Amino acid sequence: MKKFLAITLSAVLALSLAACGGASSSTSTASTADSTSAASTAAEDKDLTFGYIAYDMSDIWNEYSARAFEYAAEQNGVETVVLDSKNSLEESITAMESLIQQGVDGISIFPISTEQGAQLVKMANEAGIPVTVENFAMDDIEDPGDYIASVACEYDKIGEAAIKWIAEQKEGAKIFFCAGQQGAGVYEKYQEGVDRALEELDGKVEVVSTLHGDWLTDKAYNVTTDLINSGTEFDYIFANNDMMAQGCYNALKDAGKEGIPIVSTGGSPDGYQMLQDGIEAANMTAPVSIQGVKTFLNLYNKVALGEDPAEEFTALPVIPVSADDTSSYIAWDDYAAAYEYLQEN
Repeated sequence: MKKFLAITLSAVLALSLAACGGASSSTSTASTADSTSAASTAAEDKDLTFGYIAYDMSDIWNEYSARAFEYAAEQNGVETVVLDSKNSLEESITAMESLIQQGVDGISIFPISTEQGAQLVKMANEAGIPVTVENFAMDDIEDPGDYIASVACEYDKIGEAAIKWIAEQKEGAKIFFCAGQQGAGVYEKYQEGVDRALEELDGKVEVVSTLHGDWLTDKAYNVTTDLINSGTEFDYIFANNDMMAQGCYNALKDAGKEGIPIVSTGGSPDGYQMLQDGIEAANMTAPVSIQGVKTFLNLYNKVALGEDPAEEFTALPVIPVSADDTSSYIAWDDYAAAYEYLQEN
């Protein structure tokens, strides 16, 4: 999402193309409890205003999450101030300074990296403003500051779900894994889940080839075409995102093999259309709208109600959706469905 100060520019690109971000847990301390308790008391006497610092609103994953945050705020009578960092460390600091000066009652941040996220969290801590985090876990750095909770998707669980879904459809399936770009950490997490699923399935399916489409349609087309021309036999494709799924399909179609089913991830609007068009057989969806609603609820429940989250880290659900039955699909722009999902689960 779904990108690091210490990370390279390619990792930030992977956030956008892979369509979701990191995972794990966090810690809260008494200082956070004190500030949020004060804010909870204040909430009884005045309307609440929450700030939201976006990593980059031109990124589709971030945009839908921010809109979901705003939707949830509207449902609870909370005003919002959304500020866009435009993928700039300096702009993110300016945004935090602005929200502090405006005296908002709470802040949700979608950081560019965990290091930058920690910097923003500590600025909010110094100002006594409760803060929550989305799209990243913060436990991979020594001192993340005091924050309420975090919510993000876990790539390994998506990769695991994809392989297990294929195994349910066809025992003995020979899978081509059209993977994302190496080196940014996103593909590597997917690979962990793929490996875990293969080990648990104990030979029921196999990955016959892993080639890197680097999140791009054209690159996925090229590596799929090369694999077909090599004579390698496969009867399923796991494409690491919807853009690559399109490239894989184009290559299959040109080779007269469009009957080979493709499983993709993320559940973007384009992915949903490909399910309807028969390009994808299934999509391991992770609705970013749920992320935006959840990060709001983490903040609201603490500030307005004085309630700690049940979990300090929440992973986005992985919801498999097949072309045969799209009833469980939650559109990224269906904020009401995301809100309802969290009320029921």
